[in-house]
Amino acid sequence: QLSLFRFTVKRPFSTSHSSVDSKEMKKFQLLAHKWWDEEGEYAALHSMNDIRVPFIRDTLLSMRSNYHLGNPLSGMKILDVGCGGGLLSEPLGRLGASVTGIDPVEDNIRTADRHKSFDPVLAKRIEYKSSSLEEIVEESMETFDVIVASEVVEHVADLETFINCCSQVLKPEGSLFITTINKTQLSYVLGIVVAEKIMGIVPEGTHEWEKFVPPEELEHLLESNGFSVKTVNGMLYNPLSGSWSWTESTSLNYAVHAVKAGARAQSHPTDTPETAPAQHSATAATA
Repeated sequence: QLSLFRFTVKRPFSTSHSSVDSKEMKKFQLLAHKWWDEEGEYAALHSMNDIRVPFIRDTLLSMRSNYHLGNPLSGMKILDVGCGGGLLSEPLGRLGASVTGIDPVEDNIRTADRHKSFDPVLAKRIEYKSSSLEEIVEESMETFDVIVASEVVEHVADLETFINCCSQVLKPEGSLFITTINKTQLSYVLGIVVAEKIMGIVPEGTHEWEKFVPPEELEHLLESNGFSVKTVNGMLYNPLSGSWSWTESTSLNYAVHAVKAGARAQSHPTDTPETAPAQHSATAATA
């Protein structure tokens, strides 16, 4: 969710350096206690669960031959990157998944831990860590069946490195789900001017339009890092009803499902021409 990752990389895909923007950290720390106020600053994220949770669940179930109706995601290890107060981690845990939620803002993790403690089932299924994605790469290589990065990539400084780290901690043929905001004139007017400055749907200063990511750019980054993009769906928020719906247009918000290549396809990743430019560009962007 609304978390901020800043990446500082000294060598290609180094995992030893990670830094978070202090100004943005302070912004989210101030709101850390408000995650579970369904009518407060994060109301739009609460209602987004009505479409993002079924999207994740149904996509994953369509890829499984058998599952338990009561706990359809049981046996799946999910990493929720930028988990905030746990708004998405909890419903995924209720579906039976084993969830690890990470966020660099310690106050967010404290809020998430406190909230899950009220439910003994969730307390066992969800683990939260105050961490950036890079910081867990070495201990978590090819650990997770699923990664969810919802409303996160528009806050990432080095998206190339972020996607590569996702690939490293995902198992072969694992799924990556991303929801984010397109970089269009419409998203500037509605996503920042109207949503933040006029209607106050999102806290002012939450987003920077320059960091919004067009779906074509995200698809290219995913494919150059060994992912196959399966789905790109437009999402629309109605501020009057406070509800989200799916739409054909990706000009505002959109959701992506991508699948990491299988073990055979990536046995010699450094020899493939697709990954060489990606590694080069990541290094150049962060040198």
